[in-house]
Amino acid sequence: MGPSQVFTVLHRVGLLSPLRTVILRRAAAGCNSALHCGQSARWTTSQGRSYGTDSALSHHMGELTDRESRVLDRLYEGLVTGQRACLAESITLVETQHPRKKELAQILLQRVLAYRRQQEEVNGGKPVAFRVGLSGPPGAGKSSFIEVFGKMLTGSGHKVSVLAVDPSSCTTGGSLMGDKTRMTELSRDMRAFIRPSPTSGTLGGVTRTTNEAIVLCEGAGYDIVLVETVGVGQSEFAVADMVDMFVLLIPPAGGDELQGIKRGIIEMADLVVVTKADGDLLVPARRMQAEYTSALKLLRKKSKTWNPKVVRLSSRTGEGVPELWATMREFQDATLRSGELQARRQSQQKVWMWNLIQQSVLRHFQEHPAVRDGLPALEDRVTRGDISPGLAADLLLRAFSSAK
Repeated sequence: MGPSQVFTVLHRVGLLSPLRTVILRRAAAGCNSALHCGQSARWTTSQGRSYGTDSALSHHMGELTDRESRVLDRLYEGLVTGQRACLAESITLVETQHPRKKELAQILLQRVLAYRRQQEEVNGGKPVAFRVGLSGPPGAGKSSFIEVFGKMLTGSGHKVSVLAVDPSSCTTGGSLMGDKTRMTELSRDMRAFIRPSPTSGTLGGVTRTTNEAIVLCEGAGYDIVLVETVGVGQSEFAVADMVDMFVLLIPPAGGDELQGIKRGIIEMADLVVVTKADGDLLVPARRMQAEYTSALKLLRKKSKTWNPKVVRLSSRTGEGVPELWATMREFQDATLRSGELQARRQSQQKVWMWNLIQQSVLRHFQEHPAVRDGLPALEDRVTRGDISPGLAADLLLRAFSSAK
């Protein structure tokens, strides 16, 4: 479906006024391919609402039914007016695996992105929200920290969204959703939104929907977005590609701490936080702070404008939490002034585009008839040791590429 047909569909379901349909159809007349038309289009609904889109969206449109149009309008209107129920429903929509609902989710996301661009223009081209990734080993006190930190932020006028991930059972697929249970005060705060979600077998729970959920939270007016991962592993590399600041939380008295956490994860951290710095653990926390401060001096800097820092705090007493927020604001101001934050976000968008391409290509490869037919026999030969895994992969790729 080309851009001209898309505008016809939008007009038919009431998303475009007749005059706007003619204008956009003429503007698209010189565009031979939706993927090669780089201009953004904007449409106005019959109720006077203005939406932005790109003609590449025609890939996802199809024929919108009246019911689908009403649902998208309701979700969008509720989202931008800050209704938490509409935000939750919108995140559920982007998490779905249903093919048609995934298309509707992309239309909704495109509207929210256009709305966010308008907000950023009003804000002088600066991002309207601050994205923070939080990670650390089990027992580091991440949920307790988010509870105290989130309440402090909402008390000072911020709107905070928390995308917390709970590990799923590999056997049943279920999860405890314990994060929301532990954040009792924050979950009742009307200026906060907590979205616990199961990992569903994904390492760290960081999937394409996490990135899209961040966009929806920002569209709903949340100016602080906290993304918590399950533990210390590959998921941290994924979450670091979707946030402005990556924070590593570590507990004191954990043995040989520097050996227990991967060097690459420490290198990614913009800020290291030693938690539980109170009572009998205060002295070990001070020692760990000194150790990590020395270790960070030996690692390669990932930013030209920011030197990673190590701070300590106590979620139980609240000591150190205001100072931590001041350090975060210092990081935000420094990277905004230098343009590094904006450049990081642009780079992240490209990284996630290629991640999605890789996931999609792998799925198409696995579902290809020639691959499905030859896979069982080749797997059996590999397990018996008749052929190497590399040769089996080459044979499957050859079957995939040569099939008509």
